[in-house]
Amino acid sequence: MIAGWAIFGQSGWGLLWVLLMAVPAVFVGQLVLTLLTRSRPSVRAERAVSWWDVGGFALWHALTISVGCFLDGAFPWLLTAAIIVAIGLFWLQLSQLWSEARGSGARLRETITWSSIPRADATADPRQAPGVIIIEESRSGD
Repeated sequence: MIAGWAIFGQSGWGLLWVLLMAVPAVFVGQLVLTLLTRSRPSVRAERAVSWWDVGGFALWHALTISVGCFLDGAFPWLLTAAIIVAIGLFWLQLSQLWSEARGSGARLRETITWSSIPRADATADPRQAPGVIIIEESRSGD
């Protein structure tokens, strides 16, 4: 946005708006959306986002860049669209997080049962531990 202010020759009030309102708002919005996205188990496991995320972030970034161009007549419409898309992306991230979190709790309860927890009185026999096989590539004495 600062580059857009310089390129498109806006006034000092435009720079003040960019520095005090736009940059902090975009930074906080990006931080919150990134944390919501990274908190989903599927994103952490697969290290990939969904196609809804790709589309939403691409649209929001395109609108944010176009707002920074300070186009006459289109600025209020682009700013409104960027805010609406950011709010929609926030709710999309929350709904995806909620649907994944709701499903994982049931799976966790199904996989952890009382039979999988070892008893306290059971002693481990060291002779039944799996053996270790060491394969040497070459011997130093040969």
